[in-house]
Order: sequence, then structure tokens, then C-alpha cells
Amino acid sequence: MRLSKNNAQSMAKVKYTYDSKTLSYKKIDRSWKVRLKEFSLFAFVSMAFGFVFYLAADLWFESPKERKMKRELDNMVIQYDLMNGKLDQLADVLGDIEKRDDEIYRTIFEAGPIPNEVRTAGFGGANRYKNLEGFNNSELLIDSRKKLDQIAGRAYVQTKSFDDVVEMARDKEKMLAAIPAIQPVANKNLKRMASGYGYRIHPIYKVRKMHWGTDFSAPTGTPIYATGDGKVTKYRRSRAGYGNHIIIDHGYGYQTLYAHMSKVDVRRGQKVKRGDIIGYIGSSGRSTAPHLHYEVIKDGRKINPVNYFFNDLSPEEYEMMLEFSSNSNQSFD
Repeated sequence: MRLSKNNAQSMAKVKYTYDSKTLSYKKIDRSWKVRLKEFSLFAFVSMAFGFVFYLAADLWFESPKERKMKRELDNMVIQYDLMNGKLDQLADVLGDIEKRDDEIYRTIFEAGPIPNEVRTAGFGGANRYKNLEGFNNSELLIDSRKKLDQIAGRAYVQTKSFDDVVEMARDKEKMLAAIPAIQPVANKNLKRMASGYGYRIHPIYKVRKMHWGTDFSAPTGTPIYATGDGKVTKYRRSRAGYGNHIIIDHGYGYQTLYAHMSKVDVRRGQKVKRGDIIGYIGSSGRSTAPHLHYEVIKDGRKINPVNYFFNDLSPEEYEMMLEFSSNSNQSFD
């Protein structure tokens, strides 16, 4: 019984093939070479199938690492979009500052606006973003970098402009203090203006002559004040012409002359401030009565001093002063 089982198992492993010529079955004799070939073919087919499956899985299915990287990339794109939005907002704010700078701050200090080509200079020419090309999100990266560079450049120009404005403000403060802007004598009731700028009757020659300043009548010894900050550039004592007189250079093209003084309280080269006492009213030189002859010179040209009495007068008082100065009376010198 045991032998017949073994024979049956042995016969099951034997394979036959039908020969149509002899009309009989022939036993298939499989050598080790045939078996090796069959094994090699099976192994090759298995490896090819496995490779194809791997490629398919790689193309259609994501690994955990790839899914993580994709989430990070998507998050980065979102962050870049948010940053671009912030950059646009910052550019709008900077544009508003630039507009106020050109139309308000620089206008106040009589400075021209900064040309747009200066504010946006340095962003043309060679491709400065070539190193950002070739990526999946190159367009987004380049756009963000351009915006950032433009904002940085405009901000730099704006900081330089603010430096200029600060310097102009400081200089403007000095200029406003230097401009002759008050009356050279105390004149609260406005009755001390004796003769104004323009053609007047000369007190000695009795003919109409150009009177290049304003005469303030007051008792001898009445204090005379510097009408703006400056430096005394001329001091002369004389019995003719302007008599004892000084000239103060205020800078910015302004000079003032104070004539017929009885006493001078400053020396040549001395710096003075607006409101400082520089001397006292008298009648020295070619003068018919105690008074101060006061002149304002701008860029070498003598101009009407009454236009510079705005610091210590109300609008109504200024109108009255203009009316007094326009009277065609006789001058004192």
C-alpha cells in the first residue's frame, strides 16, 4: 500500500507529451538546464512586473514623505501670497508718504518734488533675478523679490528726502529768525512813522527825491532794535549823510541799515539777535530832527521796509501802517 502511494506521487511528477506521428505519449525529460531557463524567465518576469508596479505606485500614489513635502510647499505658497499682500499694503502706505512729502513737506520749504524716476531708479537693465528662475514657483518668487527691492529702494530715497526736509526745517528756522520782521523802534500806537518809502519832499533841498527807507520819529535816546538775527558788517561815525550808522547782514540776501543814531551800542563783526538794542535815536549826519532812517536791502536792492513789519503787527495794524507809509509828506533826511 505504501509502495503504491510512492509510485503514484512519482508518476504525478512525471509529465508527458502526445506525439501525433506515433500516436503515443512520450515522457518529457526536463534537464537542469531547462529548469534553470524556466527559473530565470520566471525571475525576470517577476522583476519586470515588480518594477512596473513600483513605477505605477510612484506615479499614482504619494509616500508619507512626499505628502509632508507637498503640504509644506502648499503652506509656503500661501505664506508668499500673504507676504505679497502685505508688500502691496506697504507700497500703498509708502506711496501716500511720498505724496505728502512732495505736495506738503517739500512745498512748505520751497523745494521741488522728487521725480518718480529717481524714486524708482535702479530696477531696470540686466536680469538681477536669474538665480530664481527654473523653479516651479519662480514667477511667485521673482514677483515677491521685485516688490521687496522696489519698496526698499523707495524707502531709502524717502529717508534721504526726510533728512533733507529736517535740514531745510532747521535752515528755515534760522532764515525766519534772520529775516527783518519787526519795527526797529517801539511803536505801539503806530504814530512814530514820520515818512515812508518812495518819492518824498527833501527837507533841505525841497524837491521830490526818492526816499529809500522809512523814518521813525522819536526823542533822542530812544532805543533802536535789531529787526532780525545777523552780524554787524559796517559801523561808521559821520557828521554827513547817514551820520552815525550801522549795517547788519542777516544772510539769505538780507541787510538792514540804521542811520542818524546818537549812540551805537554794537561793534563791527558782532552777532546780534532780533530785538537786541543796537543803539539810540539821534539826529547825526544830514538830518533835520531826531529820528531813525531805516532801510531794508534784499539781494543788493533797496525795498520797502513796511513789507517786513509783519511779526509785531496785527492785520488791522499792518493795514494802518501801509496807509501811513503811503502818505506823500516830507522826509526827515
